[in-house]
Amino acid sequence: MGSRTEIPFRVTFSNGALYQNREGVPRFAITFKSRRAELAVLRFGHVGLLEAYFDGDADVEGDIAQGFRAAFDSGFDGRVTPLVAVRNRWHEFRFSNRSIAQAKINSRFHYGLGEAFYRLWLDRIGMMYTCAYWKEGTTTLEQAQVNKMDHVCRKVGLKAGETFVDIGCGWGGLLFHAWEHYGALGTGVNNTTEQVDELRVKLAERGLADKISVVECDFREIPGQYDKLLSVGTLEHAGRDGLKRVVQAHADAMKPGALGMIHFIGHVGVYDTEFYIRRHIFPGGWIPSLALAIEAMEQSGLEVIDVENLRRHYALTLDAWAERFDGHWDEIHALDPARFDERFRRKWRTYLWSCAEMFRSTETP
Repeated sequence: MGSRTEIPFRVTFSNGALYQNREGVPRFAITFKSRRAELAVLRFGHVGLLEAYFDGDADVEGDIAQGFRAAFDSGFDGRVTPLVAVRNRWHEFRFSNRSIAQAKINSRFHYGLGEAFYRLWLDRIGMMYTCAYWKEGTTTLEQAQVNKMDHVCRKVGLKAGETFVDIGCGWGGLLFHAWEHYGALGTGVNNTTEQVDELRVKLAERGLADKISVVECDFREIPGQYDKLLSVGTLEHAGRDGLKRVVQAHADAMKPGALGMIHFIGHVGVYDTEFYIRRHIFPGGWIPSLALAIEAMEQSGLEVIDVENLRRHYALTLDAWAERFDGHWDEIHALDPARFDERFRRKWRTYLWSCAEMFRSTETP
């Protein structure tokens, strides 16, 4: 990695030996605290390094974002050791979302951490946990997420009195926005019990139960048909074997002539999804290629009329989340010290900062 990036960094090995890739003040430093951590890198490549960091067998000091930028500069994510490939295949077999029961377990693992946790670092308006829209002049995460909600509603021409379904509705930010600003009647679909319970409390408090409803079910079991369909960040949870079935469920939820908007993270080309993300952050997750997703839409009878690439917007969104996560860590830890411990902190800041650099990098497909 050292010769393929202009970013200076330093590595300290467990025997005290030092390596620095180039002259200059190191932007970040890696310290191996045991021989075991060094062997993990030999066996599992960058996954071994990250898991050693999670376990406390290695430390990363300095600007961790620069560390991931240097890694993407070197193309590290394109090199997968045979052992990591085997672990990834096993994960697919064991934790795939093909089963509705397993999909719910996987969803609750990530999204069921509690509103109090997410409230500390998501936007303060809608608690949107998907890519924001940073149009020219946008300076805050809050405005960027309002921009996104407006962009989504306008994409499908949402009108007063129309019905729409929000698949994977989270804490209801888009449902509330669509009612308050467009007069549309929404149904949220969500398989995470914690989010559904919290959203139902909000609906009761606001007296909107006759305007907005939420159904706890899998996104392959969407009830009814709607004038408009909004799906933001759902296809990533379909799984390698479930993409066509999930897209067909989207199509079945649309009335004849309905408009829908499906927003998802995708690859250009077919690749295995990053193992450490699947193992530690999003069990069962799988990033489809754009071509496979469009093919599934066509096979489901959907006509694709517009494709928009928001990759660079996601880099800015993740920057904001990562900065807030780091800035509010003491408050996060205080919520539940046993759950939100140092290992959790290391995993999640790795996830947020690495994904920001992944979306920013020109080296990742």
